[in-house]
Amino acid sequence: MSSIAGQERSRTHFRERLARHAPFVLSLAAGLALWEIAGRMTSAAFMAPLSETLLRFWQLAETGELLRATLSSASLFATGLGLAIVAGMPLGLLLARVRVLREALDVYIMVLYATPMVALIPFILSLMGFGFAPKVLVVFLFAVFPILYNTIEGARSIKPELIEVARSYRSGEWALWREVMVPYTLPYTMTGIRQAIGRALVGMIAAEFWLSATGLGGLIMNATQDFDTGAVFAAVLVMVAAALVLMRLGMTLEGHFARWRG
Repeated sequence: MSSIAGQERSRTHFRERLARHAPFVLSLAAGLALWEIAGRMTSAAFMAPLSETLLRFWQLAETGELLRATLSSASLFATGLGLAIVAGMPLGLLLARVRVLREALDVYIMVLYATPMVALIPFILSLMGFGFAPKVLVVFLFAVFPILYNTIEGARSIKPELIEVARSYRSGEWALWREVMVPYTLPYTMTGIRQAIGRALVGMIAAEFWLSATGLGGLIMNATQDFDTGAVFAAVLVMVAAALVLMRLGMTLEGHFARWRG
């Protein structure tokens, strides 16, 4: 009887999971079918169907061109986003903690945040040239401000009672940062990092378009010039898949650190 009951529970659990994921699966299948139909109804130079995109994806993967482009873009993305995290979180905590510094720098940060970063690329090009460093700077500028602002808001939302309790136990400034400010602010910082992932990807492509045609951006540019829309969509698929994975990872980490706050 127990084995029958266990099998029934397993089937019920399977049906529940199937019902939960069915809308997403059906929507994805419908979107892929629409892509294939629309691609076959239009010119190949305008939009490649899904089958052609997958074929070009396989061909680019076989020659190693797609892997080389992906690794080049990944190194640029990881370096720029990593520097944004390293700079954005400590600076956000410092600005939240030191009011005079925050008021002095707030206008400059707001101006930079409001400035379209693409508009700064010609200036960065004239100042630093076409190398790896200017492209990293572009990705950094795209990604740092969501991390910075969310960290500031998180640190400023700390309840004064927590600070008073820490002070009552004679916690120094470093202990206050380590035991109160950083743990409390981490969920907010993770929200900023999740937002920064998408902006960093945009910055990566912009840098590869405007500074030097390398990585996935260079692959897209070269394929566009050759009217090879299959290769264009193959590169876009890689970026979309990477963005989905990274955003999901960011949401998981955000939920993990948010448990401390709850």
